[in-house]
Amino acid sequence: MHGLRWLWVSVAVIVADYATKAAMVAAFQPGEERPFTQFFSLILTYNTGAAFSFGAGAGGWQRWVFAAVAVAASVFIVWLLRRGGTAIYCLGLALILGGALGNLWDRLTIGRVVDFLLFHYQGWAWPAFNVADSAISVGAALLILDSFRQRRAVDPEARVPSGGGN
Repeated sequence: MHGLRWLWVSVAVIVADYATKAAMVAAFQPGEERPFTQFFSLILTYNTGAAFSFGAGAGGWQRWVFAAVAVAASVFIVWLLRRGGTAIYCLGLALILGGALGNLWDRLTIGRVVDFLLFHYQGWAWPAFNVADSAISVGAALLILDSFRQRRAVDPEARVPSGGGN
């Protein structure tokens, strides 16, 4: 059960994601953009698809498919957290879980995900994203980082069944 303490990180991501999305919806009209620098703006936009608007042009079925994937991934992540692991590994999982559940909430309640962070330069723009997306990205980076850590060598003798072999 020690890995489940990381669920508090997931809860913090969900709360931050919900609060920032609610603030944007209250302060902006859809499509309204407010530049802060030459490369960053806040913009209220909605995404019916997944990452980088994948599937956004579909006929509505994607809402339920992406919701089902988020639920399945969340159950799997909770199972992984119960097993435990390094701090980096568990933090990565907790961030991904919080992000998945934050975006799932949008899909279930309004049928699309609220995005509002926009990075751009001259004619190029990265697709708008939100706190949940950021948590998923950072969490994935932490899992990749954790995958490079040195593992303890497995003792080949530990794999021999008791009473077996010459």
